[in-house]
Amino acid sequence: MTQAEKELECGGKEKEKERDKEKEQQRGVKRPITPAVIPEATHEQIQTNFVIVINPGSRSVRIGRATDTLPVTVPHVIARRHKQSGQPRYEDPWLIRDGLNVSTSAQSLKYFLDLAELLCVVFLFVVLICVTPNLIYLLYHCVQQKPESNEQRQNGLKMVDQAIWSKKMSNGVRRTPVSAEQARAYNCQIRPAVLDSSSRVKWTNTGHHPPYLVGEEALYVNPSDCYNIHWPIVRGQFNIHSGPGGSMTAVLADLEAIWSHVLQKHLEIPLKDLKYYRCILLVPNIYNKQHVKEVVNMLLLNMGFSAIIVHQESVCATFGSGLSSACVVDVGDQKTSVCCVEDGVSHRNSRLCLAYGGSDVTRTFFWLLQRAGFPYRDCQLSKRLDCQLLQHLKEIFCHLNQDISGLQDHEFQTRFPEAPALLYQIRLGDEKLQAPMGLFYPTTFGIVGQKMTLLQHRYQGDPEDPHDEHYLLSTQSKQDQSSKSAADRRAGARPVGLEGEMSSQCGFGETSELPRSCGGGVGSGGVMQAEMELGPTQGESLMGAGEAEEPLSGHLSRKTAIMSQFESKALGLDKAILHSIDCCASDETKRKMYSSILIVGGGLMFQGAQEFLLHRIINKMPPSFRRLVDNVEVITRPKDMDPRLIMWKGGAVLACLDTTQEMWIHQTEWQRFGVRMLRERAAFVW
Repeated sequence: MTQAEKELECGGKEKEKERDKEKEQQRGVKRPITPAVIPEATHEQIQTNFVIVINPGSRSVRIGRATDTLPVTVPHVIARRHKQSGQPRYEDPWLIRDGLNVSTSAQSLKYFLDLAELLCVVFLFVVLICVTPNLIYLLYHCVQQKPESNEQRQNGLKMVDQAIWSKKMSNGVRRTPVSAEQARAYNCQIRPAVLDSSSRVKWTNTGHHPPYLVGEEALYVNPSDCYNIHWPIVRGQFNIHSGPGGSMTAVLADLEAIWSHVLQKHLEIPLKDLKYYRCILLVPNIYNKQHVKEVVNMLLLNMGFSAIIVHQESVCATFGSGLSSACVVDVGDQKTSVCCVEDGVSHRNSRLCLAYGGSDVTRTFFWLLQRAGFPYRDCQLSKRLDCQLLQHLKEIFCHLNQDISGLQDHEFQTRFPEAPALLYQIRLGDEKLQAPMGLFYPTTFGIVGQKMTLLQHRYQGDPEDPHDEHYLLSTQSKQDQSSKSAADRRAGARPVGLEGEMSSQCGFGETSELPRSCGGGVGSGGVMQAEMELGPTQGESLMGAGEAEEPLSGHLSRKTAIMSQFESKALGLDKAILHSIDCCASDETKRKMYSSILIVGGGLMFQGAQEFLLHRIINKMPPSFRRLVDNVEVITRPKDMDPRLIMWKGGAVLACLDTTQEMWIHQTEWQRFGVRMLRERAAFVW
């Protein structure tokens, strides 16, 4: 038989086998089912100019190629056109937030009144007759200032003034306080000077009726146009609320529209070509798993990226600054996050998120300006362009330099559409220092009834990820209990000593929160090494000796109660840093963190901020560490970079590392395995 005949015969046998398989399937023959195994990450050469880094924020989003020197930064806002004519306008607030003088019910009332304008005259007359007393009562309580908010703000200002007076200037002389009345007497007499009859600033042209507008174009939409204004992210989380555009679906649609617009218009990448691109997504240190899952789903399946890496902002900040270990402090526009990072690992127990940021400083500065007789008397927090002006005034006037004292004269301009360009003179004193000091005395912000400190809570679980931390925790607890029972039987009536104490400390808690001394944990390397979120002292009180037999549910409920009590506190920035470092497992790690406190984000970009924060950290750090730490260092501009861009730059550096080859999640893998890929491939504990 020739070679050709042999090959023909082999081919015929293979075809017969395939036909037999088809017949078996048609007859319904059951074949053994093998579980789907997640494939190993493939190693391939990646061109970094085809990697897009996305760093979403509450006020701005930064997007760019990994090879770009600087990313594209646009306001993270979208204006959506009304689907029906006559629909009432809705606008997410900028500087106004929950827990302030004007509650969110005032915004709901405005929405109701806009809707009432659409009713016919007769029906409106009947409605007003019925509900006028209730409307008056609601309006009174909406516009009335909350007395506890004002009282808290005044108490915070007293503490700020005391701190200013107690710290001497560089020449050894105490700072002379300046009262607001001194500046007010001058500012109340000021009238604006007309620079030009036209400000040369125009509203966004909506004559062609675009379905949505993004970024600066959205900010300059005329309030009389039929558009709703949405900020999809608030304080680092999805802006989910009961109003228009507040659903999860609407927020994801806004994010997709904004990011797609930036990719097409600024980076000139057609959406159909995204299948050739990969994406690196930066997420907060304290993240919502459901939100991250939905965004990854949007990027891979809706927008069409071929692969994605998800990493934490704090770790990327160390990459961008060139530091191996640091206590990363991200002072953003609406939140401040603190986290200790060591060798590319974010210590879970050290993560804190403070629910205040640069916008709160801006709003407090406006309050202080009003006390000092702010000459631009039509300024309102409900107007977008006024908020933009106040942000600008904060950036150019405020400081943390105690050597600048006394009354000083300044000037500023207002340029609004359909209005002349005006020049204002203003005299200011301590207001420029008092406002940014609110970051260290957050009661000055006057926020009442809100959680001001957020910790990493236990996630409720995802049906797509059956082997999550709940599964690991329950199985580990059963194993610990059975092994302990076996040890007790072997030991007989032996008294409980040091071993019992150790088991009580290591028996319960999340698998990702085991102390270093326990050595246990599930995961790769040392990623799982962490303590309880509440720090060593509070963690020990939760897990004292003799509590190993406590039911798991009872322990978790007590832990949740203590966490809730801790979250109600409004920690200042310096105290939050000290608390985060104190939660590190070893003294050596704490020493590293004190030696490298990295400040990123745009919320603390004030003159003298580095020296001011360093002074407060040194004065408040535990005395025992003052002898151990050779040098406490606060880094505000590593490599002379803009601190607002460091995290994005770290994402770009991440794209160039060889170790990231194992972290890519491909589109086909996500379609098949879903959120399990994040547990397998994420560089942090999912």
